[in-house]
Amino acid sequence: MPATTEAGVFDESDLVAKARSGDAEAFTRLVNQYERKIFRLAKHITQNDEDAEDVLQESFLKAYGHLEDFHGQSKFYTWLVRIAVNESLMKLRKRKSDRSVPLDEPVETGEDSMVREIAVWEENPEQKYSREELGEILEQAVESLRPAFRTVFVLRDIEELSTEETAETLGISVPAVKSRLLRARLQLREKLTRFFKRKGDDVFAYM
Repeated sequence: MPATTEAGVFDESDLVAKARSGDAEAFTRLVNQYERKIFRLAKHITQNDEDAEDVLQESFLKAYGHLEDFHGQSKFYTWLVRIAVNESLMKLRKRKSDRSVPLDEPVETGEDSMVREIAVWEENPEQKYSREELGEILEQAVESLRPAFRTVFVLRDIEELSTEETAETLGISVPAVKSRLLRARLQLREKLTRFFKRKGDDVFAYM
């Protein structure tokens, strides 16, 4: 990774080292680098702008207050994501109306198989929907997943963390990550299949 220079090249490890030594400006640069990603992550999990803002603030406050606990065994961003995920899940647990499966529930990862056949789309959705519309449709489908599956999907397929980083972030095993990701992807496929079939060819008849 390139070193930080006066030209503003971002170097995470260098900034973390400076922040740990008391350089507030270095930590501010870390905030500026990751605040959008952390907000997006929190929004995906909490599904609420206000809660996501709270998670964003609490995550950086906790990270700053516990910099001495970060020993560089993983990327700073991975460590920050773990804090944000924990804060987001705390928000969900406070919502008594959310009865979804908690992230720490055991998941069977042995011979994991899905026997249900998923129908294929009869036409390419990109031929019927704009990129923006498809993005909104996918976001709604992701938000409808249970937190246990949604969080893994967001970390792996949206934030693009590795399987190992996702497991470390969530404090679960690699097989559990793979199992939940598989289930999330299959559920998304089924939800989107139902959506496009339900809309039908006359969805844009008025246009």
